[in-house]
Amino acid sequence: MSQTARVLAGLAGGILIGLLLAWQAPELGLRIAAVVEPFGKLWLNALQMTVVPLVFALVVVGINQASDAAHSGRVARQAIASFVVLLAAAGTMTALLAPLALAQLTPDPAVAAALRGHGEPVAAATGGWAEALLALIPGNALAAAAASAMLPLVSFALFFGFALTRLDAAPRAQVVGLLKAISDAMIVIVHWVLLAAPLGIFALVLALAARAGPAMLQALGLYILLECALYALAVVLLIAVAVTLGKRRFRHFMSGLVPVQAVAASTQSSLATLPAMLDSAQHRLGIPARVSGLVLPMAVSLFRIASPIQYLATASFIAWALGVELTAAQLAAGVALSVLVSMGSVGLPGQAIFLATNLPVTSAMGLPIAPLPVLMAVDAIPDVLATVGNVTADMTATAVVDARSGDARAATDPTA
Repeated sequence: MSQTARVLAGLAGGILIGLLLAWQAPELGLRIAAVVEPFGKLWLNALQMTVVPLVFALVVVGINQASDAAHSGRVARQAIASFVVLLAAAGTMTALLAPLALAQLTPDPAVAAALRGHGEPVAAATGGWAEALLALIPGNALAAAAASAMLPLVSFALFFGFALTRLDAAPRAQVVGLLKAISDAMIVIVHWVLLAAPLGIFALVLALAARAGPAMLQALGLYILLECALYALAVVLLIAVAVTLGKRRFRHFMSGLVPVQAVAASTQSSLATLPAMLDSAQHRLGIPARVSGLVLPMAVSLFRIASPIQYLATASFIAWALGVELTAAQLAAGVALSVLVSMGSVGLPGQAIFLATNLPVTSAMGLPIAPLPVLMAVDAIPDVLATVGNVTADMTATAVVDARSGDARAATDPTA
């Protein structure tokens, strides 16, 4: 049985038993929830202990990988710039639309009470813009790490990562290699912890279902619908970007994009779709190999447009379910962090990437992380649309870079 199937089995078992207890024996259900909940929290703590070293390593390594790629030529620098802009745009879109869409619905108090029952308390937003500004830079980087304060920790990682790019190649390679080994080791630990995911999720979901009842199913359905709608909207907007900034005719671009999307939907892997993307870009869309052969492998290595959408949608959903109104500062922090984390984490496998990347963003926005494993279990459903969005973004970025390269050639060569 695959890991996804095992996790879904744990989810289904927890839901069924929890709902049955809530329906037939509510008082017994609450007592059982109190017994099984610590085991779920223990499993969650095992995941959370990897977050600080993993996030620090991912950000620093991601910066240096992007720097190395950017130094390989003008096309690479244009590709990096396109990735960052598109990621920031996706995060901003989600930060604006997800809370707005969720605000049209009233969260069930039972769900909020159940989430608070097995999660840490929600920190109320205090202070104004000055306090938010001061929180960006840690007075003590080690204290920020010890407190799991993600935003100041990532700020320090940014300074550290960019400082490494100014060192000589040999010492820089040693430090980056060490941090890469640390991130790989943390992922091994995450995989070990995920072996117990069916039991951990079973315990968490049983407690949640026993407390919230059928309202929990409605909430999870809403989460899936929200993610699917945002992914679909992103695909539409990306095609519009390819037509406008990429200077592609709509029908022509779609003739090259649809076969790629079909492969992505069937494999649910951007890496597995890379050969189809290269073939379609060169032979259907006429993008030169010197552009597509560089930009598309870079995109698969550094670029996942669905990531900031997922991070912000997940955080917005948790805030909505708990009745917390996110401030502009919290949303801005989430957008900025989502771009950094997504570029450093491409290539991490499946459920490991969901937890390892959503944990810091959700935590940095001041929200409890306890609901994340439950949301991870159902995230496999919108994952097909997420992969389609990722490859659409890869093809769009390649078209934009090709258009900019063509403009540059025309400006310097009148015969081009």
